[in-house]
Amino acid sequence: MNTVDIVSTLAEILKSKNWKMAAAESCTGGLVCASLTEIAGSSDWFERGYITYSNEAKSECLDVSSQLIEAFGAVSEEVAKAMAEGAQVKAGVNAALSITGIAGPSGGSQTKPVGMVCFGWAIRSNSGDNRIITKTMHFDGDRQLVRQQACDYALSELAKLLEN
Repeated sequence: MNTVDIVSTLAEILKSKNWKMAAAESCTGGLVCASLTEIAGSSDWFERGYITYSNEAKSECLDVSSQLIEAFGAVSEEVAKAMAEGAQVKAGVNAALSITGIAGPSGGSQTKPVGMVCFGWAIRSNSGDNRIITKTMHFDGDRQLVRQQACDYALSELAKLLEN
């Protein structure tokens, strides 16, 4: 499924629930938000996006604690979780996603190689129950391909989570 189809599916799910979403991005640098706003009428279901590339931005914009970043690193499920929670709370939405990773071609290490991307999804039901899901994936390819795969994965997983 291509990005436009993924976003269209997600849009239909959000509209059917009368929900809005937010996105918090690091390594994708706004690619998710750009993909979401390619769909006409996205203001009906997309509230806002945060591009928090630096550690300071993650702390200032999303309330991710600097201690958490120091303890686990910016590319970690712990930080992805905090980013998703921060975006959800700040935007006042039912659903939020987050992406933090190493798109390359440099910046990787033995334990966190290029292509490693951590995701977070925060989903609050109408009854007030909140689910937070995190996952780490590894993508192959150049910088643009890693970023695009991360974008598509984050959006398609959110759609799957909202369907359940």
